Amino acid sequence: MAVGCRVCYLLALLIGLAGQAPAARAAEAEPIKFPDTQYEPAEWADIDGWANDDHAAAFSTFLASCRVLTTTKQRSGRDAGPVGDALKEVCTRALAAIPLDDNGATKFFEDNFTPLRINKLGDSSGFLTGYYEPIIEGSRVPTGQFTAPLYRRPPNLVVAGRRKLGDAFPSKGVKVGRRVGRRKIVPYYDRGEIENGALDGWHLEICWLRDPIDVLFAQIQGSARVRLEDGTILRVNYESHNGWPYTPVGRVLIDRKIIPKDEMSMQHIREWMDANPDQAKEVRAQNKSYVFFRITDLATEDEAIGAEGAPLVPGRSIAIDHALHAYGTPFFIAADLPIANEKAGTKFRRLMVGQDTGSAIVGPARADIYFGAGDEAARMAGRIKSPGSFFMLLPRALDPVEAGRDRPLPPERPGAFTASVSTMEDPTAVDVPLPEPKPAVEAAPKSAAAAAVAITPKRKPRPKP
Repeated sequence: MAVGCRVCYLLALLIGLAGQAPAARAAEAEPIKFPDTQYEPAEWADIDGWANDDHAAAFSTFLASCRVLTTTKQRSGRDAGPVGDALKEVCTRALAAIPLDDNGATKFFEDNFTPLRINKLGDSSGFLTGYYEPIIEGSRVPTGQFTAPLYRRPPNLVVAGRRKLGDAFPSKGVKVGRRVGRRKIVPYYDRGEIENGALDGWHLEICWLRDPIDVLFAQIQGSARVRLEDGTILRVNYESHNGWPYTPVGRVLIDRKIIPKDEMSMQHIREWMDANPDQAKEVRAQNKSYVFFRITDLATEDEAIGAEGAPLVPGRSIAIDHALHAYGTPFFIAADLPIANEKAGTKFRRLMVGQDTGSAIVGPARADIYFGAGDEAARMAGRIKSPGSFFMLLPRALDPVEAGRDRPLPPERPGAFTASVSTMEDPTAVDVPLPEPKPAVEAAPKSAAAAAVAITPKRKPRPKP
């Protein structure tokens, strides 16, 4: 049998022939597709840093996701697909296995997952940024010092095709706006209109911050701890968005040659906006996206809650592209990061868990690392704009080699399978151009296994009605 055909067969098993488990039955009905993606199997011993990681800490973070995955009845998108189903089965075993020491955690991951090196098609590495939870001064009432409102979700914000939104506001793939008449939905107010008072009189203010820059930074991070004048800490979290694409203000400043690309940071953005308030308002308006918040019941010392519903763990939780990946998916990430200072001198080799998402996090090997709360976390997060290697831990029930170990290979049939690559448009986020870093790892081999993202049998075209 030809090598190429054997590879196709193994990858076909990956997406649809993994036995009789629920995850495999789902895969058999609908192939797993990672749009615009290349991946290749890896060995644990070949992953730089795997043996030296604190797997017990990673297992504890994974358990937090498992408690959500095994108790959530209604799931959608990637969470309801084959990977989500297989993760739920792994989680059931994980919850039954506790407590585990580091050796037991290592064995659990290796027994239940298989690593796949994953990248965007044509790229040799992924891309990492950082985020944090800001601690911001604020007031329950407007004062001369606190003038910028932090808004909750407006009642006239609607999603096409949804009568009731509930607590889980869809972040991607939907049309968001305000209804005019019975059927028509028009774009919602953008950032410039809202900063100019479009929501005045609606009584949507949760609290007031010092200026719109604080509001913008809270929106970029998705949550905040607001220290009120009486010392009370008000915890707020992302609730919904206005439906406009996200445009980084940093990119606007770079394009206008206001701040050089190699000097761009959140601190430099703030300094420039503080010094140029009129220009800053116009630059902020270029990012038409606007985020609304809700008050949470988290205690002061609690970590923020990610979009998955699990508490985030500094240095272990990442935001991923939820249109591609299921929440709770573990990723081993290897990179050299500027954590201690501006130089990329810190070796970062760590097993992370996808527990959050963001409109700017787009692609199969794209992650935002959560660093915690406060100024130090902000400084670390603000420095991260780095390449990195991504290894997705795929539940072993979907592993192509394990699934096909006892199955006879089919006879060679040239052209029996085709590899199809699709692209995806994210309606809530623009395609943000990223820096062109030098590859930190060698490019993935240009093999059939590395380039394939979805393997499906050829079928005769269906006649048009």
